[in-house]
Amino acid sequence: MSGKVIIIMGSKSDFELSKTIGSYLEKLGVEYEFRVASAHKTPEKVLEILRENENKKVVYITVAGRSNALSGMVDANTSKPVIACPPYSDKFSGADIFSSLRVPSGIGSVVTLEPEGAAIAAAKILALEDKQLEERIRAYQLSKREELEGADEEIRRMK
Repeated sequence: MSGKVIIIMGSKSDFELSKTIGSYLEKLGVEYEFRVASAHKTPEKVLEILRENENKKVVYITVAGRSNALSGMVDANTSKPVIACPPYSDKFSGADIFSSLRVPSGIGSVVTLEPEGAAIAAAKILALEDKQLEERIRAYQLSKREELEGADEEIRRMK
């Protein structure tokens, strides 16, 4: 296995979404770990996590609701890929995701709202140097296509 994903949550309340990301990473056979650190409340902890992994092959997935400074802060302080997967909140009609989309210049984090998409994106980055992982991703994508073909056949029989 080459590399791993580090899922950094802004708070413990982000754990459910993070667990969902983890479940997709498990399906793809990707190693991951959870961390909790806030850009607003514990910025030194965020920087400590980045320093711990500076010389490792990692992809970061950040999960932070409300004002998502975490993704931009992580991206600004590492050369590793950063995928923001902010939790959607009905409370603000989704407006809180704008803090993940509108970031300062020099920030290159990517954003996806779907946990599955975050896991697949991270796995594809790691698969650039891991042919076995690339094959697992291809198999996963094939299974998704086969699911749709099966659904099509089922619906067509329902006349």
